[in-house]
Amino acid sequence: MVEWFLSTRERGNPDSSIPTWCTGNTAEPLIHGITYFDRLVAEVDSLREGDHLFFTDWRGDPDERLRDEGPTVASLFAAAAKRGVIVKGLLWRSHLDKMAYSEEENRNLGDAVRAAGGEVLLDQRVRRGGSHHQKLVVIRHPGEPERDVAFVGGIDLCHSRRDGPLHLGDPQAVQMSGKYGKNPPWHDLQLALRGPVVGALDLSFRERWTDPAPLDQHGPIATIMDKLKHADDHADPLPPQPPDPPPCGTLAVQVLRTYPAMRPKYSFAPNGERTIARAYTKAIRKARHLIYVEDQYLWSTEVAQLFAEALRSTPTLHLVAVVPRYPDVDGRLALPPNEIGREQALSVCHLAAPDRVHVFDLENHQGTPVYVHAKVCVIDDIWCSVGSDNFNRRSWTHDSEISCAILDETRADRNPSDDDRDDRKSDEDRDRKSEEDRDDPRSDEPRRFARDLRIRLMREHLDRTEGDDEDLVDPVSAVKAMTETADRLRAWSDDGRESERPAGRVFPHSPERLPWHQRFWSLPVYRLFYDPDGRPWRERRRNAF
Repeated sequence: MVEWFLSTRERGNPDSSIPTWCTGNTAEPLIHGITYFDRLVAEVDSLREGDHLFFTDWRGDPDERLRDEGPTVASLFAAAAKRGVIVKGLLWRSHLDKMAYSEEENRNLGDAVRAAGGEVLLDQRVRRGGSHHQKLVVIRHPGEPERDVAFVGGIDLCHSRRDGPLHLGDPQAVQMSGKYGKNPPWHDLQLALRGPVVGALDLSFRERWTDPAPLDQHGPIATIMDKLKHADDHADPLPPQPPDPPPCGTLAVQVLRTYPAMRPKYSFAPNGERTIARAYTKAIRKARHLIYVEDQYLWSTEVAQLFAEALRSTPTLHLVAVVPRYPDVDGRLALPPNEIGREQALSVCHLAAPDRVHVFDLENHQGTPVYVHAKVCVIDDIWCSVGSDNFNRRSWTHDSEISCAILDETRADRNPSDDDRDDRKSDEDRDRKSEEDRDDPRSDEPRRFARDLRIRLMREHLDRTEGDDEDLVDPVSAVKAMTETADRLRAWSDDGRESERPAGRVFPHSPERLPWHQRFWSLPVYRLFYDPDGRPWRERRRNAF
């Protein structure tokens, strides 16, 4: 495992008790919010007195319906608390609603759960301008650990997330750029995890819950407002942590997190934690064939430089990225800083290997762009990660994030072109392999879970049905299939969209370059406010994570 996962030393945070990784797990990708929310309702409804329901989130809308007929988020969690379930939640305290954030919504969800006997804290233990961005639900059944489950990914418990495979949008929508319409189509996914990793995710929640630092750290005005609104500012004790669930599958899972370096320090990460950034750095440098990314914010030059270095050093490597067509905001002041970061990042990648960087965006069959909110990475069909983190400096250093990297013990079939690539490997390429790799000659073979995840996502974007994916197995032919489909759709669109629409939802991503006068002011605004740096000064100077 150490060939792809971070070792204990590489994790770099001895103050956390999170295990280096956990073996014997299962993970089910729940693609689309409608799928995740339906499963969440079923799992929470099964909870009984004494069971545990812990959750963290960036935003929670109490009135968001989890099924067409309900329940809402608030009614589901409140009903569990009334049954005697131990319900504990950590919601980001958020900036003001006047700034288009979610302070009031998070407060209202917390009030509804507390009124039913649960406890939800508004947590502002972040750097200035930062947020708690983790999306985690942990469900425990003391005495029946085989039933335990945890959900990790990119889907918040809020409006706009309950979209389905047709991408017609959530009937309860957040306000976004008008380019996405009244009910913005939304692409996202969450993992349902079972096995010992549930214990590690439970522990991650507990570390943050029991951190002794004050919940509100950003000035007396916010503190006074919380007092006036009778906010709960003290975390009650948690019940004892149950033993880890028994092994139940073939997946090794490494829990990865971001916490910034800040004062007062986190008790469990006094110098911050950047295992997400470190894990991506290690995995990207091992990539040989295909890096497949779906991401909301692929916009940091520091991240792009990792891709560029890998592309330059490995002539067989392709990068496929699926991103939103437009930022989620409009306006003369808000839009340029959102655009310039991605423009710079993609430029760095294209300059490194213009013919091996393939960037796409999505639209539904009605012609409305689909907002890509997923945070997924699959490397060589071996290592994959799903979480709350985006490919930017903010997610890797500044906000709190949580992700799960996965290695399946079950090997998949070798790619048809692997033998050709092996013949083309240079001596330098062989020398690059670590001692651990040479000890395990099968460490670079594709794995079933990672490959199945990538193919499932590609099938959706290409309008393929299950089984219609023979050309998607090999990375080279998969890139060709994505590119040819996108080119056909672009040509159809350029021709007026009057003929029958070709199959697929994927288009070549073609961002407009900002004029010089917008670049002049938007770049420093982007770097300072939109993509800040939460690393200690020593690591900033070394440009290391």
